[in-house]
Amino acid sequence: MKFSPEHDALRRSARQFVEKELNPYIPEWEEAGRFPIHEVFKKMGDLGLLGICKPTENGGLGLDYSYNLVVAEELGRAACGGVPLAIGVQTDMATPALARFGSAELRDEFLTKAITGDYVAAIAVSEPHAGSDVAAIKTTAKKDGDDYVINGTKMWITNSLQADFFCLLANTSDDKPHINKSMIIVPAKTPGISFSEPLNKLGMRSTTTAQVFFDNVRVPQRNLVGVEGMGFMMQMMQFQEERLWAAANAIGGLDHLIEQTIEYCKERSTFGQPLINNQSVHFRMAELQTEVEALRALTYQACEAHIAGENVTKLASMAKLKAGRLTREVADSCLQYWGGMGFMWDNPASQLYRDGRLGSIGGGADEIMLGIICKLMDILPKKQK
Repeated sequence: MKFSPEHDALRRSARQFVEKELNPYIPEWEEAGRFPIHEVFKKMGDLGLLGICKPTENGGLGLDYSYNLVVAEELGRAACGGVPLAIGVQTDMATPALARFGSAELRDEFLTKAITGDYVAAIAVSEPHAGSDVAAIKTTAKKDGDDYVINGTKMWITNSLQADFFCLLANTSDDKPHINKSMIIVPAKTPGISFSEPLNKLGMRSTTTAQVFFDNVRVPQRNLVGVEGMGFMMQMMQFQEERLWAAANAIGGLDHLIEQTIEYCKERSTFGQPLINNQSVHFRMAELQTEVEALRALTYQACEAHIAGENVTKLASMAKLKAGRLTREVADSCLQYWGGMGFMWDNPASQLYRDGRLGSIGGGADEIMLGIICKLMDILPKKQK
């Protein structure tokens, strides 16, 4: 992939935003368990960072996905995973289907404000019994007059306690699981919506994550995204951009931690010499950086194919799988070289160690990615009838 001066300018803008507007405050936000999401998103909206690939008629920049990839990489350099995750939910998880399939009225009402940063979005798909198995969701949206009446619950919903609207997946018929689902935009302050206490997570501490309950929640049918019965398909399409974003974001974080670990190993002396001089250390750093470059090549290849309009399900699944596993490997190796400092809560290696673990679970677990890849390689065993 060849980056233009415009890509480079956008990268600089995103990096400066991370360094000036995020990293100085992240320790405080991590301790508080939330960050001022509307304030941060408004600043990002003013810089055009929330609508890079979105339609210009809604205030987006109308650029191709390679520009979004550059920003995702730079957000990976944030001092935690939670704030970038909240941003990724806004740009690549809760709004792509709305931007592509939503009516002009629906986009004007919700997408435009998400791009400017005036609205915070959340994606409401997972349920307590249905994480990676999207087809198994039980939440229903039944027609009543001109409205949908929604009942059910959603689990592990990032941004939920600060959201202005949800992009919700619900069953709108009793048909087969892959054709009975629809995507509906639900304002967060609609009567009948309630929340659990914030979930006590291993990592991603600075995002608000909760269970959301929908009890006879009434929204107009005009809030339907696209057409009824196409929700599962639209969510699968959203997953591809989510997985590309996750891989690109991981690359930025891995690069940054390797850089920080090398600097520490140069400064830290053991037995009369810098720690980096130990062959086991500098060889391992070389191995890890090589793996990151392989992930970068795979992710860039998937991005180019996506821009060309190709089906990138296999490549995006591979990139997401590799990103999750490599994050675990890099975080663990780097933490070891920080020694006792690496076991401290606010160390950059321990931060990635706990935040990065979500990479192999969220957006489709590793095992789901492997199943998708096997299916597209035509080596997945057929179900016995």
